[in-house]
Amino acid sequence: MWRVPADPPADARDTPPPSTTSDRGGSLLQSPWLLTLAFVVVHARLVHEAITWQNTIFGDVTLYEWWARYGLDTGQWPVLDYDWVYPAGALAPVVAPSLVTDDLLGYEILWTAMIVALNAVATVLLVRSTPRGVLGAWWWLLFLLALGPIFLGRLDGVVAPMILVALVLARRHPRLAVAVATAGAWVKIAPGAVVVAIAATRRSLGDLLRAVVVPGAIVSVVAVGLALAGGAGTRALSVFGEQGDRTLQAESVAGTWFSVARLWDPSIAIDYNDVIFTYEFQGTAAAAVADALDWVLPLVVVALAVLTLWAARRHPEHAHELLLLSAATQLVALVVFNKVGSPQFVAWLGPPVAVALATLPAGRALRWWWPPALGMVLVGYATYLVYPVAYGPFLGGETWMIAVEALRNLALVAIMAGGVWRIARLGASSPRATSSETASGVRPRSPK
Repeated sequence: MWRVPADPPADARDTPPPSTTSDRGGSLLQSPWLLTLAFVVVHARLVHEAITWQNTIFGDVTLYEWWARYGLDTGQWPVLDYDWVYPAGALAPVVAPSLVTDDLLGYEILWTAMIVALNAVATVLLVRSTPRGVLGAWWWLLFLLALGPIFLGRLDGVVAPMILVALVLARRHPRLAVAVATAGAWVKIAPGAVVVAIAATRRSLGDLLRAVVVPGAIVSVVAVGLALAGGAGTRALSVFGEQGDRTLQAESVAGTWFSVARLWDPSIAIDYNDVIFTYEFQGTAAAAVADALDWVLPLVVVALAVLTLWAARRHPEHAHELLLLSAATQLVALVVFNKVGSPQFVAWLGPPVAVALATLPAGRALRWWWPPALGMVLVGYATYLVYPVAYGPFLGGETWMIAVEALRNLALVAIMAGGVWRIARLGASSPRATSSETASGVRPRSPK
């Protein structure tokens, strides 16, 4: 199922053939059977860990099952009959397993199988996107292994593969990519970053309307229309007001100062919010920062879109890389400037890197994307150490875990800053300078 395209695109054909010394290793990595085995082993490992950690990973899935079972038994549904913390489209994956089984264990098994199946589909599309798709797939598996099982027990395990699929499709099928990303945004907001990135790299108003506005509007009309038909009323959009009363989550990037300050200030408190089941910093200062982020986050998204638009207008030949850079930077910004900052959010950040490694010219991918690729693997592993491995010591204020969390958050800020710098650099470079970056990322060969 991992078949590599037989007729590679022009940019791949321009790449010099590998040296004979690397043929054996390259052929091994290109093996569809080895990649299939790696996919099975990685996901078996993650499922085993999820089972080992039990409620730490599947606590939210237990809640999903309760919502679905309560709806089926009473006819009272989230969004349709009461406000919900998720968009209306999240009902689809939440309800799906409960249509097949009527017990919690069966629901958890089917939920996990659904996440693995979605990821398999996304990985196959990534592999088949270009001859270098296998490289992106290997990195994607490494990233998921580093991150650990948290994405298996959250809705983020649904939207992360959708982000990956949308970014793979964006290269040649932007309308379909927007439709997939918009559908994902109606499950959880994050895939909307892909829609913004695609919009910012369109070449004309007509292209924007055809490729972004129309497919995005069609999917949104269907999602909202179904919710309204079910009796949701204004609750169809209630998700946009459900986060207003939250303060800084303990592991959020913006909460780093408060977390580190616990080392010398015992008055800084972390309490459990039993309404939304998270640990948050208490006090007026933390509340003020959280309130400020409600305004800062959308402004940052707009600023990044404007920066991408400017760069893409100056250098349309780099539209694909700018799209990936914009999506990656916006997704990291959604974590950096988010007062929530849950560990599963990190699953969003892998797809742009995987697609860049798979679809960009080899030289450019090696030079500009391997540093953040390595950084994202380390961020994933640090996130795994914080949750689930040592969340108790982190909440308890143990120095080593506070340091791990702080370094992880600083790394996220650095990756975001690097994305902004790269977009600005591409936009500010002269046409002569950018033309020297050939399709293969190496010096052009002399004709024979």
